[in-house]
Amino acid sequence: MPHPRPTRLHHAIRIACLGLALAAPLAHAGPVTLDSAPVQSYKLPAGPLGRALSGFAVNAGIALSFDPALTEGLMAAPLAGSYPAREAAARLLAGSGLELAARADGSYTLKKSAPPAVAAASAVTTAAAATLPGVTVTASADSAPFDLPDAYAGGQVARGGRLGMLGNVDAMDTPFNLTSFTAQAIDNQQAATIADVVARDPSVRSTAPSGDVADSFFIRGFAIGDNNIGEIAFDGLYGVAPNYRLLADYAERVDILKGPAAMVYGMSPNSGVGGSINVVPKRAGADLTRVQAEYAGSAQAGLKTDLARRFGLDRAFGVRLNASGRSGDTAIDQQSRTATLGALALDYQGERLRATLDLIDQREDVDAPSRRPWLGAGLAVPRAPDGRTNLTQRWEWYDSRERSALLRADYQLHEQLTVFASAGAARSDVERLFNTPSIVNAAGDTSVLPTRAVFDVERGSASAGLRARLSSGAIKHQLTLEWSQYQDRLAMGTQAGRAYASNMYLPVQQSAQDVASPALASKRSTNRLGGVALADMLSMFDQRLQVMLGLRRQTIRADTFGTSGATTARYDQSALTPMAGVVLKPWRQVSLYANHIGGLSKGDSAPDSAVNAGEAFAPYKAKQNEIGAKVDHGSLMTSVSLFRITRPSGQLTANRYAADGEQRNRGVEVNAYGKLGDAVRLFGGASWTDAKLVKTNSAATLGKTAVGVPKLHVTMSAEWDVAQLAGLTLSGALQHSGAQYANQANTQRLDSWTSLDVGARYRATAAGKPLVLRAGVRNATGKDYWAGASTWGTLIAGAPRSVVLSAARDF
Repeated sequence: MPHPRPTRLHHAIRIACLGLALAAPLAHAGPVTLDSAPVQSYKLPAGPLGRALSGFAVNAGIALSFDPALTEGLMAAPLAGSYPAREAAARLLAGSGLELAARADGSYTLKKSAPPAVAAASAVTTAAAATLPGVTVTASADSAPFDLPDAYAGGQVARGGRLGMLGNVDAMDTPFNLTSFTAQAIDNQQAATIADVVARDPSVRSTAPSGDVADSFFIRGFAIGDNNIGEIAFDGLYGVAPNYRLLADYAERVDILKGPAAMVYGMSPNSGVGGSINVVPKRAGADLTRVQAEYAGSAQAGLKTDLARRFGLDRAFGVRLNASGRSGDTAIDQQSRTATLGALALDYQGERLRATLDLIDQREDVDAPSRRPWLGAGLAVPRAPDGRTNLTQRWEWYDSRERSALLRADYQLHEQLTVFASAGAARSDVERLFNTPSIVNAAGDTSVLPTRAVFDVERGSASAGLRARLSSGAIKHQLTLEWSQYQDRLAMGTQAGRAYASNMYLPVQQSAQDVASPALASKRSTNRLGGVALADMLSMFDQRLQVMLGLRRQTIRADTFGTSGATTARYDQSALTPMAGVVLKPWRQVSLYANHIGGLSKGDSAPDSAVNAGEAFAPYKAKQNEIGAKVDHGSLMTSVSLFRITRPSGQLTANRYAADGEQRNRGVEVNAYGKLGDAVRLFGGASWTDAKLVKTNSAATLGKTAVGVPKLHVTMSAEWDVAQLAGLTLSGALQHSGAQYANQANTQRLDSWTSLDVGARYRATAAGKPLVLRAGVRNATGKDYWAGASTWGTLIAGAPRSVVLSAARDF
């Protein structure tokens, strides 16, 4: 009897098991000790001793845990320079009356130093230290916003990231797939926008073409930011980041949480359920004065500065200023872009009070912005045009101004109780003249109606709560209670010009049109999202077992207005969103995890054509179940995740609208990042996603693959320090996407593609100060391809080959 043919799920499980099998042999690697740890470079500011020891342990790679009461009220001097681990520890502990003691398992704890007479008579105790109660201090979840987890080996990815209302969490203690890119990775990639950064993650796919004016993404096969309303969080809060494109200049970290996150972040403004992106702003650490000159595209030149200072008693006050300007022609035909940015970050780090204030002013003016063409129904997918080809006329344009402000503060009422609050606001003013072209035949002819439009978007967010650390016998609790609110208001006006025809292979230049600005930008919609959430992070068995439990009550109110200002639709509903996660560490270097968490989307209202017109449906509840494993090999982190997400939707069947549609995405993700030896650093992985329309009202779409989701997506970035020339590093990034569909019936198919980026950088000193020269080539092979499709049926052209250069100098 023949064996049954393996299904895709069988292949996925085999991949997962293979990843675990490959990881397991390294899980038992010996622990790093004070004597075996390599010499490291430290840049730890003055501050509380417990926090300084946390940073030291992460940098040195040793396992350190201790009773936090030992360091209560003690301060550490700044530590800057390269030191062996033992000497670095001695400098931090000097004058504290404490010393490190080794445990039997190779980890370390703290103990009080013996008086000189006693020390002379006895040796350092090790086995007894193993019985001391331990509390891991690295990346504690109640850290202040600027207490970030340190970078992992290689410096490209952090050891942990922000988990919404739960704060900063170590990756090994997180029952989720969480990636946090560092400022070092952003700089070395020469990323201009946040979209450039997240595109290196195999679970994320950008759906905005090169030269566009708005960024959007897929995470785990679900769209994020298709309507571009406050969909990216800023320092853990929605409604503050710039609305359309986020420049990377002010980003210290970019966190990507895979899967629904309604419990920990609150419902996203645009109902995204595949994951969340959070930008952590730069803060003042060591004093810094850095100037960088840039060149990209055809003739795009820029200059940016990064200034940081700390001052006052104990250097408690900090100022960080990032300012930049870029202008000139891009790699896209006929296109020029001018962008300016000013980002000011202020912070205060007191003994009990910590506060931050962020102010951003970002402007972009683009001539001939790139557009994503519609593919007409029934047409076969045409071959992709040259990546430099621009379907937009040279006289079409886009102007935007984004302003943001965020104030955050937390106050430690007691060593076990902290209160926190935040308030932020943002405004986006956009005026543009262009529209989306439609492909009308197989020859690539297009039709477009240019439209002048004005958009005014106002957003605001606030949150407040408390965080308490308690002990119940051998179980430690961290309880977080949070109230949050988000609101936005969209006003717009449009004025159509005259339709024109062109061709996407041989664009036809048209006479310029002088389209009048709309007389009035009227209010079109308002949204108000409120929530109250309670979460408990439990830790037991010396943190070998950790459990996260949470529940959020989310309210949603949305109003839609006609051009006259009258309310045309109202939505007012609420829902509960749960979270449950568990982390088990059979060994200290291995984390096994599982989670169940929900996501929320605003329910639909039945259209006028339905017999139940106007009926408002309850919020759509997405659900995720995930299991996974993470292995820390000391300088290399590997992980494997298996997930299943279901998201309901509404549809019209037999003239009645009902919430009976559903998309189901299931998949496997394999990731690795860190160092291989002393000279090679890498980040990358693969994601396999099976995205199916499991409930539809049409036999033509039932069981089909969701639009814009390839089965396989692979990314790999690597760096190599050339031993023969000190300071020289070569780099490369490979990205592969499998075939995908542009329509739900799966009759329009986009071919698979592979792109390659290459680069080099050289580090030197000039007058005793660091100098870094960087060069890169994007799409080095010059391949022309369709990079993907959006959920609303537009095609995204791949980026053309282009060169990026920069020179950064510290003063």
